Amino acid sequence: MSRTSLRRAIPRTLAIAAAVATAIALVPSAALAADDDQGQGSGPTVKTHVPTLVARATLSADHLEDGPASGALASAANGRQGPWDGQVIPGFSAAIDNGDGTFWAQPDNGFGSKGNSADFLLRNYLVRPAWQTAEGGDGSIAVERFISYNDRNDVLDFEIVNDGTSDRLLTGADFDIESVVRAKDGTFWVGEEFGPFLLHFDAEGTLLEKPYSLAGAKSPQNPYLESGETPRVRASRGFEALAASKNGRYLYPVIEGSYADETDLRRREIHEFDTRAGAYTGRTWNYETDQEANVIGDAFTVKNDVLLLVERDDFEGDQSVTKRVYEIDLKRTDARGFVEKTLVLDALRIANPDGIGAGDGYGTGEVFSLPVQSFETVVQLKDGRLLIGNDNNYPGNDARIPGAPDDTEFDIIDLRKTRIEPSDVTLVGHRGASGHRPEHTLAAYETAIVQCADYIEPDVVATKDGVLVARHENEISGTTDVSSRAEFADRRATKVIDGVNVTGWFTEDFTFAELRTLRAKERLPLTRPANTAFDGLYQVPTLDEVIDLARRSVSCDGRQVGVYPETKHPTYFDSIGLSLEEPLAAALQANDVDRADAPVILQSFEVGNLRDLDDLTNVKLAQLISPSGRPYDFVAAGDPRTYADLVTPAGLAEIAGYADGVGLEKSVMIPRTASGNLGEPTSVIADAHAAGLTVHGWTFRLENQFLPVEFRSSADPSAPGDLVGEIGVFLAAGMDGFFSDHPDVAVTAG
Repeated sequence: MSRTSLRRAIPRTLAIAAAVATAIALVPSAALAADDDQGQGSGPTVKTHVPTLVARATLSADHLEDGPASGALASAANGRQGPWDGQVIPGFSAAIDNGDGTFWAQPDNGFGSKGNSADFLLRNYLVRPAWQTAEGGDGSIAVERFISYNDRNDVLDFEIVNDGTSDRLLTGADFDIESVVRAKDGTFWVGEEFGPFLLHFDAEGTLLEKPYSLAGAKSPQNPYLESGETPRVRASRGFEALAASKNGRYLYPVIEGSYADETDLRRREIHEFDTRAGAYTGRTWNYETDQEANVIGDAFTVKNDVLLLVERDDFEGDQSVTKRVYEIDLKRTDARGFVEKTLVLDALRIANPDGIGAGDGYGTGEVFSLPVQSFETVVQLKDGRLLIGNDNNYPGNDARIPGAPDDTEFDIIDLRKTRIEPSDVTLVGHRGASGHRPEHTLAAYETAIVQCADYIEPDVVATKDGVLVARHENEISGTTDVSSRAEFADRRATKVIDGVNVTGWFTEDFTFAELRTLRAKERLPLTRPANTAFDGLYQVPTLDEVIDLARRSVSCDGRQVGVYPETKHPTYFDSIGLSLEEPLAAALQANDVDRADAPVILQSFEVGNLRDLDDLTNVKLAQLISPSGRPYDFVAAGDPRTYADLVTPAGLAEIAGYADGVGLEKSVMIPRTASGNLGEPTSVIADAHAAGLTVHGWTFRLENQFLPVEFRSSADPSAPGDLVGEIGVFLAAGMDGFFSDHPDVAVTAG
């Protein structure tokens, strides 16, 4: 079955609401593969993994275990107010598979800080899920027993909450435990954040040794922090993740966030600890997150030197952008010294053909997701499947059902393999899935990938200090909150951009650091009011971040997602000393995508900068064609040629000398009649093909106001019309691919 056929088989409501479940693809993983027949197929098909939910179990958010009341100082949320008459289980931050149907499942410090968690006892719970599967099952999690972490041997040399008791039970005001592995002798090694420390407990939870500190890395909560000493580890950014070598000798704790003195805010550090020597070995590795704010949620060793890492953002529900599991090999680093990372699972798009968990709230439909803020558990089970789970930060998180605290859940994911036939039609997420999220945000790009875009499109402009960022224009009052920021009021200016007076705020008047303080907003709030719910959430991404997201993602065709950058106003940026071409070429080279076979296409409405890029890069180029006017570099040089001249047979032949394709506005291919209907196709598609050029059309939008009359559903300009019908006419005319704000709808065309 072809990809087009697969997509047509998907219910239309599902295609519009989320991704196509049967075509969700993953990068092949050596650690998880059952054989070597992975990746690109030898024929027209591609063999790939499809993550599929096969089992699920939950524990009520309001479940209480025996013990003293807890949560007296916890923040009230979602209709819950402490104290609670027993010990809350605020989700699980780590788990251990016992191989007999049970798991050790460890919560963190309770309610988020030293100050509010003194009545929360640190424990490790033995739990037994009664899995809900396609065959049934009630989907509950039973708590069989627990061990209480304690210092009854009086190992600690600083004061703890239960100092004066014989059991010296440890609390969330003493340590913030986040990760755990079990040694071969049955003892537990725990990663902790207040130190950050490594803690070693016996099988019944008694602390065996003094906490192991990481030299030169203390957090603000570290009990050994000297007066006036500057903590290097940020608060709550210690050892969230901990893995162990297969033989158990080495531990690999991971710093959750960037160091306070770090210049590269995307760098995370992996350390090595020798359990025999009881000391750090000094070996470290660098890991690069997809964006600065992302954190490392968990780690698990699948074979020697090969680890799974959870990388997540702090958003939840439909705001979520990153909830991923990457595989890294400590023996493989890139040219910049970062461990190479390969996508294993995107937890925002998991096939759920059996409807497991259906009706339990957001993300439990035919496309399942784990959209919780704190995705903090990944375990590879003995049969190779993955268990993922959440810390629910009780009572604060409500990703599934707004206003109701999230249950604790375990989900088992089977990475099924299948073969799919790639489509010969290229779908480009126009500025991301800008019909669903504010354009040019990582949320919009990720949504486009979920919705089966083959390429994502960033428009590229420069900051004052030469950083390339993704914005529709260099004037940003319509796409960010800059106009409401009093500290930047004096940056408002009027400039001449490509011969037009423009008033507002401009990227070239901001340093990158200043631009990062802004937040994106919906550019068309009257047309797309639903998108305004995401205003103020997302930063302006760099081109590097967009490229990284693409190259670390896989399309529904089972291939690496492509990136399709457009240089905006290159003549203008040249005139102010901020040339776009050289840093763009450098970004491609730095990300190892400056290759003729890389899924990268550079585009521009100007000609001269495409010629420059043809000399600077090895990737494909596309000449953009507007239905009227001239390329601005022609205007600046006094060249009288127009866009109409460029799409004559002679003009197209000239374009073929420096570019590989053309990006045509829709009316250049099929003009509209006086009544607003589609007219007869021009010869431009055939002429472009004759010149050896591919043809991509722009821009296909869902709303009536953008559609030809015959494809409108009503007189309401913002109501959805028949986008699929319009696209079908253009594909029948020979168009090779197209840009769309709504990839989920557009993908069903053909």
